[in-house]
Amino acid sequence: MGSGRILGAGAVLVALVRDPLTCPAHTGFFQHLAVHECHYLNGTEQVRYLYRHIYNQQQRAHYDSDVGHYVADTELGKPLADYWNSLPKEMEQRRAAVDICRYNYFMASFTVDRRVEPKVRVSPMQSSSLPQTDRLACYVTGFYPAEIQVKWFKNGQEETKHVVSTDVIQNGDWTYQVLVMLESTPQHGDTYECHVQHASLKSPITYEWADAARGKMLTGVGGLVLGLIFLALGLFLYVRAGVVPAPFTPPRTHILGWVETYCPQGSWPP
Repeated sequence: MGSGRILGAGAVLVALVRDPLTCPAHTGFFQHLAVHECHYLNGTEQVRYLYRHIYNQQQRAHYDSDVGHYVADTELGKPLADYWNSLPKEMEQRRAAVDICRYNYFMASFTVDRRVEPKVRVSPMQSSSLPQTDRLACYVTGFYPAEIQVKWFKNGQEETKHVVSTDVIQNGDWTYQVLVMLESTPQHGDTYECHVQHASLKSPITYEWADAARGKMLTGVGGLVLGLIFLALGLFLYVRAGVVPAPFTPPRTHILGWVETYCPQGSWPP
């Protein structure tokens, strides 16, 4: 199902988990859904666990840790609640779920509440059969959670027809990446923007690709090439003059140093 927050005095977190044996809503005429909820008040001072059984979008019965047993929500749910309440192992498992909720509360800081900002880079691409750029790629990587929105804008207008995107891919380190390409041949004066919205950002990121950006890149490349030419020319004249530098003798110095190792109480070594 996902996860989210309950807004209210002292309420901190609600975690919803769909039973792995249930089916997506669009795969058949009949659907059975089991939803687990953890409600917290003042941290873990008061924990309430709910286990809901839903059939075809109608809740038939639920377990409430505050009550201590299953409660029927419909007439069809009454025999189910009575049956589950008669199973000692089932009741033991439901009562133990409160401890799982307490454990999950301390995991929330780096799971439910974890936020990592995305890194954005825009690069031109071209097909092997074309001499000019015909695509712009917006690389978005290193973000968490996985939900993200990436849009392309050309001259201030959102592009939707010629946009191709990969699926969101796991990086293997609890972050994700996605590649969104705009199929377009940039013309002189055109401006392009990759617009990224994510839960970790206070405001959306906008990365611009324009003639000015391309001009700065070409200027930088030209300056680098010119610098390398002058460097090569200087080395050639220097070697041709036959000047042999004297060998470098490092100064004799003495260095005194020490290493401190601090082990707080209770840490290694004992």
